[in-house]
Amino acid sequence: MGRWEPNASGRLREAALDLYVERGFEQTTVAEIAARAGLTARTFFRHFADKREVLFAGSELLEEHMVEALDRAPEAASPMEAVGAALDAAAGTLGRNRDFSRRRHLVIVANGELQERELIKMTRLATALTEGLRRRGVAEGDARLAAEAGVAVLRVAFERWVTEPEERDLALVMRESVERLRSLTR
Repeated sequence: MGRWEPNASGRLREAALDLYVERGFEQTTVAEIAARAGLTARTFFRHFADKREVLFAGSELLEEHMVEALDRAPEAASPMEAVGAALDAAAGTLGRNRDFSRRRHLVIVANGELQERELIKMTRLATALTEGLRRRGVAEGDARLAAEAGVAVLRVAFERWVTEPEERDLALVMRESVERLRSLTR
């Protein structure tokens, strides 16, 4: 095995996900993931802190894209319109590989520890969006409410997208979910 391995991170992510789906998260070891990817466990730990992080790598990037989109929303945008811009950014980031997202979702819903980690990620997103809205001058309570509503839309739309039998654009599913929320609050 050479010292430099092209796309080691991607190969490890795919190998891990394949093994998690085949055997279960708990039953899969780091050594097995590395071997499936044709790499060493040491290489695994250069890219990921533990086997959970394979599923959550990129969370910071998602948060960054969403907050940047919220910050770029027009000044005249309402808090929910700014959150809508953040949701569009999330769709652009998450909507690239539906097959990967579907398999990842199956692994997470089958494991309580991973569900907890996913909820922590969503809480961090809501906090980051709340802070972004506060920087826009939105009152704390309204900022929190809009951010939490946005994260709820993200969760519901994402789950719908990965479980629907038909292939659709995640951004469209997000927008439909925002519209559904609006109609529910009328």
